[in-house]
Amino acid sequence: MSRALETLIRTIAPIVLALVVGGLVILALGVDPLAFYGDVLAYGVAGNGWQQTLIAMGPLLLVALGLIIAFRAQLWNLGYGGAYVLAAAVVAGVAPDVLGALPFALGVLALLALAFSIGAALAVLPAVLKARYGTTEIITSLMVSFVAIGAANLLVKGPLRDTSVTLPQTRVLDVGLMLPFIPGTRVHVGVVLALVLAILCHLVLTRTAFGLRIDVLGASPKAAEHAGIRVKRLIVIVMLLSSGMIALGAAVDMLGLWGYMRADWNPGYGDKILPFVFLARQNPLGVIPLVAFYAMLATGGTLAAQQVGLSVDFLLVIVALILFFMTAIEALGTRRELGRSYLPDGALRRIVRGGGSA
Repeated sequence: MSRALETLIRTIAPIVLALVVGGLVILALGVDPLAFYGDVLAYGVAGNGWQQTLIAMGPLLLVALGLIIAFRAQLWNLGYGGAYVLAAAVVAGVAPDVLGALPFALGVLALLALAFSIGAALAVLPAVLKARYGTTEIITSLMVSFVAIGAANLLVKGPLRDTSVTLPQTRVLDVGLMLPFIPGTRVHVGVVLALVLAILCHLVLTRTAFGLRIDVLGASPKAAEHAGIRVKRLIVIVMLLSSGMIALGAAVDMLGLWGYMRADWNPGYGDKILPFVFLARQNPLGVIPLVAFYAMLATGGTLAAQQVGLSVDFLLVIVALILFFMTAIEALGTRRELGRSYLPDGALRRIVRGGGSA
């Protein structure tokens, strides 16, 4: 019970403190923080707000799952921006042709597979360099991400551009060819796909030998090799799955919400959702309510900020404050094992209990 209470405190306290300090910043800007947060809640939940929040959850949750897969293996895949933007550009650019030529279900599956393949392909170089030469994946994944973002803009401004409009963008996908809505709502089924994948990801990571191998790799690559795990191969697989899942989020976003992509567009979902991945202890189920909270904050906060004349960049201040208080609480609580409390709960116990069968 004490362990559960400690985990709850370390999860909730950074968010609460960030909102309090953010409220003081709002007050200094001449805006009533209680009224502002009330508007955020109203716009994000009341009326049709809950549907907009659920729509925003779809891609955010898939990005979070991609990060969790890599982070549990202690692989810092920071190429999420490039994987997302390039997959979004290609999917948005070819979707009208693919869905116009193939049966709808088959076309959607083909586009989802295409997005996943793009994301996985971008992770090949960082994964191979990490596996074979020990090159830090932080630098290589960032470099690949920069190249991918540039390539996405070139595609949108070039081969995939809709020449019938002035601004550089892809063709707009017909509404009838976009992902269908959940009956009785305006929420597309991409959200359901994200939730199903979160459950499957949780089961794989916590109930299978593959998930155990990932935990062993994250705890100690040398111990993983000693246990007979093919570490190099596992590193490549994990990196490809991580980046592919992130790119899948881009496909859901394009096919379910936007229907087109403009040049120089980058929602930065990875940066915004990163703190919540750690607050959830890299747990695919635990991250769902935290992603829902951020989706509500983003949906309601954007409208509330516009109403009182605040910049929507204020939401990034909240995210930064959450990161700050995570670090501060962690430093005060576990000085000797900094970062340990934000690792997956029970992962080490699983390793000890099941290491012989890894």
